[in-house]
Amino acid sequence: MQRQHVLSGIDRIEQADALLRGRRIGLMTNPTGIDHDLNSTVDLVHKKYGLSALYAVEHGIRGDAQAGAKVENTVDPQTGVTVYSAFGKNSHFTDEMLAAFDVLIFDIQDVGARFYTYLYSLSYAMEACARAGKSIIVLDRVNPLGGMKLSGTVLDTRFSSFVGDYELPTQYALTIGEYARYVKDYLHLDVDLTVVPLSGWRRHMLLDDTDLPWVSPSPNCPHLESALCYTGMCIFEGANISEGRGTTIPFQVAGAPFIDGTKLAKEMNRLGLPGLHFRETSFRPTFSKHEGELCHGVQLHITDREYGDCALGGLLLMETIRRMYGEQFEFLYSEEFDSYFVDKLLGTDLFRLGKMDARELIEHFSGPIRRFRQESAAYFLYNV
Repeated sequence: MQRQHVLSGIDRIEQADALLRGRRIGLMTNPTGIDHDLNSTVDLVHKKYGLSALYAVEHGIRGDAQAGAKVENTVDPQTGVTVYSAFGKNSHFTDEMLAAFDVLIFDIQDVGARFYTYLYSLSYAMEACARAGKSIIVLDRVNPLGGMKLSGTVLDTRFSSFVGDYELPTQYALTIGEYARYVKDYLHLDVDLTVVPLSGWRRHMLLDDTDLPWVSPSPNCPHLESALCYTGMCIFEGANISEGRGTTIPFQVAGAPFIDGTKLAKEMNRLGLPGLHFRETSFRPTFSKHEGELCHGVQLHITDREYGDCALGGLLLMETIRRMYGEQFEFLYSEEFDSYFVDKLLGTDLFRLGKMDARELIEHFSGPIRRFRQESAAYFLYNV
């Protein structure tokens, strides 16, 4: 299959040349900030314009921090530029962080799921720029899951957090640049926003429909299949079931020592979910939940991307495990969020409390998802 030639915003940064020349430039990026030839955005921008500051999100500026790990202020050894942590206690910019630039560039690949924290790193930076009268430039990147398919739940703002802060669907089908345009109006921000658009991308394209390289956006999203499954399997972060952290296929498997994988796979495949197949598997995580223990469960295989609904599949899988192993299954309470974590991920407590089952929950949010599609279409930069 011939792949579509696509250029990301960094490949077209000359479109913002007049906004960058002679100004102090801050850059919020990570290892996914690369051009088509795999050159780092940090190095490209520093060479072309000079950088006054770097801003690190979750996992760090060079991708050397695990999920949730503390990101410290430091100096980038390759450029000598100060790196400010924009994660954790400084996820909302301090005055010192704001004083270091005139214009902020954002160049990070997200994965197209509401609970990915890079979305909020961007919108919090936009809020800070609005407050300080600073400009922000978003170098657009493709949504690796495409720009057509929406799925899952829509967040109830009572459950807002850093893993979901706005009324977005689980799978929201916007590029990061379109998201910036949307959230500017959603938050009523008076901010000077410029999006440097993609070239060659259309909404129906997933990342592997293009010739763009894949760089893991985080340590536990090693390839596109992980990102596709993530929209449904991430909810297992909120239970005592391993979501595959500490394996080579995180978010593609779910299991625990007390599960019978053969029986679970049979139960799931009996549901006949279009485009999804659940295969019995065993694995031993090297870190995170059930570290070093032999876990049994299933691997989620997407057999048809168009019809496979991972958000529904993940909910049904959790529902089935809860039914089969009620005495062992537990939802995990997060001290950090002072809440059950699954509620933050789903943006609602209806599922955990048993007020709606998996199918009822998806149906309940089908109307809000349709409304989001209609509202967000005003911010599209690309056609089908």
